[in-house]
Amino acid sequence: MDITLRPAAPADDEWCFQLHKAALGDVVAATWGWDDDVQRDHHAKSFRPGAWQIIVVDGQDAGVLIVERRPAEVCLARIEIHPGHQGRGVGTRLVEDLLAEARHRDQPLVLEVIEANHRAQALYERLGFVETGRRGVKVLMSAGRPAAPR
Repeated sequence: MDITLRPAAPADDEWCFQLHKAALGDVVAATWGWDDDVQRDHHAKSFRPGAWQIIVVDGQDAGVLIVERRPAEVCLARIEIHPGHQGRGVGTRLVEDLLAEARHRDQPLVLEVIEANHRAQALYERLGFVETGRRGVKVLMSAGRPAAPR
């Protein structure tokens, strides 16, 4: 399986929204209820071509990755894999690559995951993440060096 990343372009806007709906719609609905207008507004405010990366698996767009490299930590800000590509090790491989980068930088890899996203939490725990706190409906997690207070 060939996994590459490419910068998101303005033309990816609608695809990224539909990916979010397909990948996390059930988690969002269980947490807040799904309101298409609210979700579109949130997406419009957060979509940043160039800062977002499109995950490409064997030549096919398969997900979104957003990583923030901060002075004291690497932050996995978003990873969404299309359901048709879930369960194939795509997310695992990308997170393992980020863990290696964070180790190389001697920094922790941190993230937030919606509490209702049990599948993602299980993946992160399997990869060595531990819960470091809670913020509303989100679980804060870290792997590697101890995370700086957030």
